[in-house]
Amino acid sequence: MPMKDPPHPGIAVRHDCLEPLGLSVTEAAQRLGVSRKQLSSIVNCRSGISPDMAIRLDKAFGGGASTWYWMQAAYDMAQAASRADSIVVEPIGLAPTFQPTADRRG
Repeated sequence: MPMKDPPHPGIAVRHDCLEPLGLSVTEAAQRLGVSRKQLSSIVNCRSGISPDMAIRLDKAFGGGASTWYWMQAAYDMAQAASRADSIVVEPIGLAPTFQPTADRRG
């Protein structure tokens, strides 16, 4: 069951990874191979975790790249869902060959 209001994953990066290890944003960014500005933007909840960053976080701190990326997806979906009533579209209908599934592979 999806979390109703998941936190931005940058909070987990800061509180679960950087702080327990005594890492500054600058030091962590260097070790992750990204700019300080990029990591700062994530831990301050101003930008999201890309697939590339998810891999970097997994390699540095563990947890699995998919977990990091899904945390971002859950946050993004919750943000979009909170604005769903303001999204106006004209209903078209379900495409005849479209079969929604949890896992769509090639």
